[in-house]
Amino acid sequence: MDVREARPQDRPAIRDVARRSLQTSYSLTPSAINGAVEEWYDENRLMEMLSDDDKLLLVATTDEQLVAFSESHRTDENTAELLWLHVDPDYRGESYGEVLYEETREHLAELGVTSIQARVLADNVGGNTFYQNRGLSKVGEEQVEIDGTSYVENVYAEVEQEGIEPLELTEQTVYIDHDNTEQGSIAPFRVIYTEEDGEDIYGYWCTKCETQANAMDAMGRIQCDTCGNARKPTRWDSAYL
Repeated sequence: MDVREARPQDRPAIRDVARRSLQTSYSLTPSAINGAVEEWYDENRLMEMLSDDDKLLLVATTDEQLVAFSESHRTDENTAELLWLHVDPDYRGESYGEVLYEETREHLAELGVTSIQARVLADNVGGNTFYQNRGLSKVGEEQVEIDGTSYVENVYAEVEQEGIEPLELTEQTVYIDHDNTEQGSIAPFRVIYTEEDGEDIYGYWCTKCETQANAMDAMGRIQCDTCGNARKPTRWDSAYL
């Protein structure tokens, strides 16, 4: 097994592994899977990932055949989010996922990352077990909509948890989850929940200016009206499907 950074010519194999992995791991419609793969791993987006210093795309090969890949990005100087770790179903159970995960952590550490977050749908039992076995703890969950259907997505982290902080607003008390980070155009956002149990999202907290982000930019994204920091689309947002 060899692990290396992805190259432009890997695009067809990456798309094939992603499609086969999604079909095996998730109860998504064929149209949703095909649309997602076409959007996420087209030539332009792959080239953008390869040229972005904050993004990391590693592939695992055996006998020169690409059988697994991981996709991650830095959300701030010390934190990264592992968006995907796909292994071809024919090669699962042969330690490709474990080796690729460790190689991803090592590469991110070289970039200064000291903590990792990972996200996986709740109904992907194998994916949840994988992160739990790596020592990550579930720190939150979110509702995501995929192809018109709502799913629960679990958030895992290996950081020492900072926990929930109450935030007193004029009309109510909400709760900032310092362990649940989402990428912004300038600085990370923390998720704000309506209740301490972290089930319903109220909004987002801009870490650059320490204020609630409650505006919308021209693209309909959540934006901090103080500094202009905009929440980037997540992997499940409509812009990606």
